[in-house]
Amino acid sequence: MVARSIYITSAEGHSGKSTVALGVLDALSHAAARVGVFRAIARSTVEPDYVLEMLLDHDGVDLPYAECIGVTYDDVRRDPDAALATIVERYKSVEARCDAVVIVGSDYTDVGSPAELAYNARIAANLGAPVLLVLGGRSAEGQTQPEQLGSSRARTPAQMGQIADLALAELEHGRAQLFAVVANRADPDRADETIAAVRASVHSALARAAVVAAAGSEATVPVWAIPEDRYLVAPSMRGIMRSVDGRLLSGDPDRLTREALAVVVAGMSMVNVLPRLLEGAVVVIPADRSEVLLATLLANASGTFPSISGIVLNGGFELPEPVTRLLDGLGSNVPIITTDLGTYETAVRIMSARGRLAADSQRRYDTALALFEQSVDTDELLQAFGVARATVVTPLMFEFQLIERARAERKKIVLPEGDDDRVLRAAATVLKRGIADLVILGEPFEVRARAIELGLDIQAAEVLSSHDAVHVHRFADEYARLRAHKGITLAQAADTVTDVSYFGTLMVHLGLADGMVSGAAHTTAHTIRPAFEIIKTKPGVSVVSSVFLMALADRVLVYGDCAVIPDPTSEQLADIAVSSAATAAQFGIEPRIAMLSYSTGESGSGADVEKVRDATTLVRSRAPELLVEGPIQYDAAADVAVAAAKMPGSAVAGRATVFVFPDLNTGNNTYKAVQRSAGAVAIGPVLQGLNKPINDLSRGALVDDIVNTIAITAIQAQEQ
Repeated sequence: MVARSIYITSAEGHSGKSTVALGVLDALSHAAARVGVFRAIARSTVEPDYVLEMLLDHDGVDLPYAECIGVTYDDVRRDPDAALATIVERYKSVEARCDAVVIVGSDYTDVGSPAELAYNARIAANLGAPVLLVLGGRSAEGQTQPEQLGSSRARTPAQMGQIADLALAELEHGRAQLFAVVANRADPDRADETIAAVRASVHSALARAAVVAAAGSEATVPVWAIPEDRYLVAPSMRGIMRSVDGRLLSGDPDRLTREALAVVVAGMSMVNVLPRLLEGAVVVIPADRSEVLLATLLANASGTFPSISGIVLNGGFELPEPVTRLLDGLGSNVPIITTDLGTYETAVRIMSARGRLAADSQRRYDTALALFEQSVDTDELLQAFGVARATVVTPLMFEFQLIERARAERKKIVLPEGDDDRVLRAAATVLKRGIADLVILGEPFEVRARAIELGLDIQAAEVLSSHDAVHVHRFADEYARLRAHKGITLAQAADTVTDVSYFGTLMVHLGLADGMVSGAAHTTAHTIRPAFEIIKTKPGVSVVSSVFLMALADRVLVYGDCAVIPDPTSEQLADIAVSSAATAAQFGIEPRIAMLSYSTGESGSGADVEKVRDATTLVRSRAPELLVEGPIQYDAAADVAVAAAKMPGSAVAGRATVFVFPDLNTGNNTYKAVQRSAGAVAIGPVLQGLNKPINDLSRGALVDDIVNTIAITAIQAQEQ
């Protein structure tokens, strides 16, 4: 495939084009197998370019930082022509290794002028990359409210049209082709008017041949508007610490990623400061006002005042030893930053601090992707870009397909482990990106307070205590009824159902949720035992089993059973095979079943081989429409050349997509070996055979694993 590229640039600084770059990169990585990133002009020679670092951190990119930088501002100042030649040379080495490349232009951190856009246009023309022009929807003329951080005045649609006119003229001067225009940080109440005004400017420029459309006509130049989001523009506490030349005195370093939405200068007495605290604020306190410091921390911990993002102690005074000892005893996680600056200079620098979109801030990252997905037609973008869907399926593509399918018909999933930070982080991502609706189990105040501490937005989730009296009463009645044959009394049932796994399973059973995902902090047995008792197996299925969806470099395979049944009988193996085939079909994988053994065809004998041979016969009789082969060795099932020698003419050998292992020992070790040695992404275990979807997590699950499992559970619920 010939490499394709897109050059993302803006007409001024602080337009938020990194948000657009991230969205474009994410969209391309779902359609192209090898996506690259290139930074034409580095923002700084002193510290790494955080925009490039963030983009390179995206799962779809595998390039070293040093190879993705063109030149510095110093290089451009010394000799613009030589700098351009270097940019082209370095870019070509990236282009040669990729199917698509996202090129990010300069940031106006040196000399912001129209000439900088013209130089970016010249770069784009020489790289043969059409320009995606980002227009800033906010003026730099002060804050909308004095106490709010990052926010500024919205530009009118007419002003946006004027800026588009000027920018398009500069693109023409540099002989660049126009791919699309994004009005970023636009006024959400006037988005349609803004799009119309910018589109009119594009139409006028094309009519007078001032710019050339990448695809040849005005109709092919998309114009989109992305609204402003306060969390993207507000500075993080780490950014504030940098801006005031401060250092972290105490508190949780991880909370430095939390955004500061407002600033409160505590120049009054304690009783007058407390009523002025704002949600998400950074509080500036003179270091010699220790009583205000302590009162602010206590107010934050009380739950009766707004939750603050952090504190800046200014003036450079040392805290008295008794106060330091008291702070240690309080054990507050609130970041306390100390600076030598005076109150006025501290406040000015904080007000001037700007938000950075970086990979270490999950909320910003999720928000940026969600805004882009909601505002930009990615299908139109890919069509305009000319990228066809790849025939191979990479792990990232498969994960995206899962999310797309889950979004198509949102289901309600219950997460019993609301006291696990990984679960809360995953929940925030799922909610922000519209993957599913969620119920999180835990004490509501504690769960929501912890989410705020982590800088996560889970407001859209229902948070429910497993000790909620109304639900416990209803669930106890139902559980006692279901388990009456086991002698379970109502009192015993009332005690049992407060366990989060039972509580969540009963929610699914009674239709209060469509599925459940648990296991990050509980054993597999603890997660699925309630399902055996309450949800039970589907008609015709004798056992609950599991599969892993193994996303290899170019395809997705199904491995079963690798997590539940230690030593299945031939009948159970047949059940596993039929269920695994159904799961494969559920996720768009054509099932071709390999019943694995240490011998192929009629070449071997012994009890283990006969078990697999009998299971294969049972599968053929129970589901004659399925393609199945067994017993068969793994190499004969997976490799076309080996299959031609060992089992010629087979419709499965060499092309298997569903691998059924003879026992748990073999299956579990094989999936882990493939995961580690082949770099495969193992998604699962996905439980199968139940009447309603309940899925187990590994106790070492990462946030992305939990997100994927929630998406899978939602898809299973759609199929019910």
